[in-house]
Amino acid sequence: MEADSDAQMMLQVAAGDRRAFALLFDRYHVSVARFALRFVGDRERAEELTQDIFVKLYRNAKSYKPSAKFKTFLFRVATNHCLNEVRRGEYRVEHTSTEAHEDEAGLEVAGGEGDRPDQALAGRELERAVGEALKAMSERERAAFTMCRFEGMAYRDIAEALEASEAAVKSLIHRATLAVARKVEELQTGSVPARSRA
Repeated sequence: MEADSDAQMMLQVAAGDRRAFALLFDRYHVSVARFALRFVGDRERAEELTQDIFVKLYRNAKSYKPSAKFKTFLFRVATNHCLNEVRRGEYRVEHTSTEAHEDEAGLEVAGGEGDRPDQALAGRELERAVGEALKAMSERERAAFTMCRFEGMAYRDIAEALEASEAAVKSLIHRATLAVARKVEELQTGSVPARSRA
C-alpha cells in the first residue's frame, strides 16, 4: 500500500497523540458531516452523528490496522454508523434545501458567486432533483453514490468501505446514477414541478 500520511497519523492517535487526532478531525469532519446529512436529512443530527463517528474512531484507535487508506477506513466506520442510525427507524431522509447544504455541509452545487439569477435557480433545481433521487435510493446505493460523486473516492476504496465487491459497488453506483439521471430528465421536461412555477 502506498504511503498514507493520514494512516500514519492514525497510528500516532493509537499511541496516544491527541494532536494527531485533532488534525484528522479538522481534515475530515466536513466530509463526514456532509455524508451523514445525506442519510438523516437533518443538519443538527448529522453533526451529532459526526461527533459520534469520531469518538468511536478515537476509542478504537488501538485496534486500527493500516490495511486500507485512512479515508476508506473512516468512511467504513461512518457508513456503518449512519446505516445503523437509519435502520433504527427514527429518521426518514427528507431533502434539505440547497442553502442548508451549501452553508452547513460545504456542498457547492449552484455555481459561483457571479452566477446570474437564472443560473442560480437552475442550480437549486438541479440540487433538488438530485436530492429527490437520493431520498428514493436504498441506503447502500446512497452511500456508494455519495462516496463516489461527492467525495471522489475510487470504486476499490468504496468497496472496502462498504465491505462489498468492486462489481457490487459499480452496480450500486450505476443504479444510483440512473436514478439521478431520471430525476434530472423529469426536471428538464417539466415533470418535476419547480418551486419557481408554483
